[in-house]
Amino acid sequence: MPAVRGDGMRGLAVFISDIRNCKSKEAEIKRINKELANIRSKFKGDKTLDGYQKKKYVCKLLFIFLLGHDIDFGHMEAVNLLSSNKYSEKQIGYLFISVLVNTNSELIKLIIQSIKNDLASRNPIHVNLALQCIANIGSREMAEAFGNDIPKLLVSGDTMDVVKQSAALCLLRLFRTSQEIIPGGEWTSRIIHLLNDQHMGVVTAATSLIDALVKKNPEEYKGCVSLAVSRLSRIVTASYTDLQDYTYYFVPAPWLSVKLLRLLQNYTPPAEDPGVRGRLTECLETILNKAQEPPKSKKVQHSNAKNAVLFEAISLIIHNDSEANLLVRACNQLGQFLSNRETNLRYLALESMCHLATSEFSHEAVKKHQEVVILSMKMEKDVSVRQRAVDLLYAMCDKSNAEEIVQEMLNYLETADYSIREEMVLKVAILAEKYATDYTWYVDVILNLIRIAGDYVSEEVWYRVIQIVINRDEVQGYAAKTVFEALQAPACHENMVKVGGYILGEFGNLIAGDQRSSPAVQFQLLHSKYHLCSPMTRALLLSTYVKFINLFPEIRTQVQEVFKQHSNLRSADAELQQRASEYLQLSIIASSDVLATVLEEMPAFPERESSILAVLKKKKPGRLPENEIKETKSPVVTNNHANNDNHNASSTASADLLGLSTPTQPSSANAGGLLDVLGDVYGNKSNNSLSSALPPNVSNFKKFVCKNNGVLFENDLIQIGVKSEFRQNLGRLGLFYGNKTNVPLQSFVPNLLWSEEQSSKLIIQMKHVEPVLEAGAQRQQTINAECIDDYTDTPSIGLSFLYNNMPQKITFKLPLNDKQILRTN
Repeated sequence: MPAVRGDGMRGLAVFISDIRNCKSKEAEIKRINKELANIRSKFKGDKTLDGYQKKKYVCKLLFIFLLGHDIDFGHMEAVNLLSSNKYSEKQIGYLFISVLVNTNSELIKLIIQSIKNDLASRNPIHVNLALQCIANIGSREMAEAFGNDIPKLLVSGDTMDVVKQSAALCLLRLFRTSQEIIPGGEWTSRIIHLLNDQHMGVVTAATSLIDALVKKNPEEYKGCVSLAVSRLSRIVTASYTDLQDYTYYFVPAPWLSVKLLRLLQNYTPPAEDPGVRGRLTECLETILNKAQEPPKSKKVQHSNAKNAVLFEAISLIIHNDSEANLLVRACNQLGQFLSNRETNLRYLALESMCHLATSEFSHEAVKKHQEVVILSMKMEKDVSVRQRAVDLLYAMCDKSNAEEIVQEMLNYLETADYSIREEMVLKVAILAEKYATDYTWYVDVILNLIRIAGDYVSEEVWYRVIQIVINRDEVQGYAAKTVFEALQAPACHENMVKVGGYILGEFGNLIAGDQRSSPAVQFQLLHSKYHLCSPMTRALLLSTYVKFINLFPEIRTQVQEVFKQHSNLRSADAELQQRASEYLQLSIIASSDVLATVLEEMPAFPERESSILAVLKKKKPGRLPENEIKETKSPVVTNNHANNDNHNASSTASADLLGLSTPTQPSSANAGGLLDVLGDVYGNKSNNSLSSALPPNVSNFKKFVCKNNGVLFENDLIQIGVKSEFRQNLGRLGLFYGNKTNVPLQSFVPNLLWSEEQSSKLIIQMKHVEPVLEAGAQRQQTINAECIDDYTDTPSIGLSFLYNNMPQKITFKLPLNDKQILRTN
């Protein structure tokens, strides 16, 4: 406790000793209660207590509070200590207030007045105590009470340096609570010019304040750049004897240097004036040069301070990304740290090099350290360092080294920590596709991923390989042959079965000429995995089997026998039961021409942004390849998103319920294939059997008699989907308006068309919709309905908007009928 020995507070020392000597919790509580009773009686009964005694008792209360006990008295005595002229008494008073007085206390007005008196004092010690108290409490009330006094203290020429330093930090604390506290105008330049102050402590505190102010209003405080560069130049060119009071283990003012370098990172470029820019470049070169000098001390504090300045300088170099020489030098310096025995240095070096790898000036320099980075990935003891090594390999990858890096990552994946496997799988998949010159290599990589780390291969990864194969004729035969061989392994991961089932169902005919992969062999191989798989995978395999009927008529009977099995036709899983019964009937009653049309090969998927990249961005925001992969539509995310009641979070439906962000497929006789007729047969979700894709300018109202979700209306300009739920006489609809054009739809207004007579039977409330629907965007409108009585008609929506300044009007009925909303009577 403060001043126990200096002031000889024997009573406090004895009390602390008694507490430490207690043998049990009960004994401690008993001693504390006895002391609290004594202090309470002193405060109440003895009106002649002097400052020393009050200080002693307040100290005891503080000590008891620190032991975890509540203190509900003594506050007034602590406030009385603020008026003392003795430092130790005033200090204890402020300490008690900072810790124990609530900002809503009735004493706060007295405290504020005492603080104002101390701020006006000529004694800098008293002023500092007041500033520290304000900063410790940091409430909005404090900001309002002292918002005018503290800035004046900060910029006044009469204020002592030690007070200026405290005032800057106090103002920073209040600024974080209430940003309106900092005055503008002439105050801006006066605060900025604190960077020129002779006292290094003032400059250090002011730099922290200015950094926070710059983040709020960079333009207003832009004048700080030249002063910050000038101050930084003086520090980095100074010897440790020039700034002796602010030198830490032979490193001049390391904390101030770091703060100034961070301050400059708020601007891009940090300096527009060529002279200032040149001076900053000289500073950064000097810091890099000093990093090459022999250490002036073997103590770890010296290297820590020196490296702190170096890493912040490198961060500024990366931020500027304009000086090729500096970027390459920074990369070379970091490369030396990759073999340092200090784990933290290796970690920081790898992390900084990840950023350097994104620059065109330093990318080649980073690649020179590839072997060391690969060794770090394999040999590092610390998993976080191994993670950074993987990140760096991902960042430095390009066409020249892609195959080598992908192979190294695949090799390491077999023994990698479980915590980083999923992210590694995503990165390998992205790199393999982005830099694939031969897509047979890409197929091999993805199948190896599934083989090595099948549990960590997300749906997006195996969706993607299917998209690639379907869109590229030259790789389809190879993919079918490779996946057929992979399925012959005794232990085969379920994701491999999914990929194999999909690809063989589409392209199994390309390898059927070989007796070793004849139609019957393909079917038996897939069906041998059937009973080991989850219901979702079984549903996919049933879709493959019905495809086989079209590809290989000679095995129709064998496939039909599978559909007829009791475990399928009467499965507890509704999806399996539905698929088995529908596919069986299709194979029996459909003619060969109809069967060939329904079960024809899937069309190419349209291009869109890679969903794998989106997953990686969510998992770990940060650096991704600049030329992001374009992705085709996911094989399980088709036009019947809206039919998918059980669609889980792994799909894009949460962000894009009806798949509106995907360009529509060209309408042709072959555009639908199996999906347009039977729904998402290759999906692993529980879908309804009919697709919700609509021809242009068609409303799909009638299908909502027996379903709640789907596409309600669609034309060339807009898609309108609906999700609905009903409970007794209440209903809620979510309308999803999707702009299919590349221009905004203006004056977008949906109006309810519902007569007054009918509105007494069905009450409808509509949420407001913004008048502009951006290109490619989707907006939701909530509609609540309450059924009061029978009604005959169904409410409609009249939608009007401007497309390229041309008025458009659409009318569609809402799926609200009295069969869905139960009557209250």
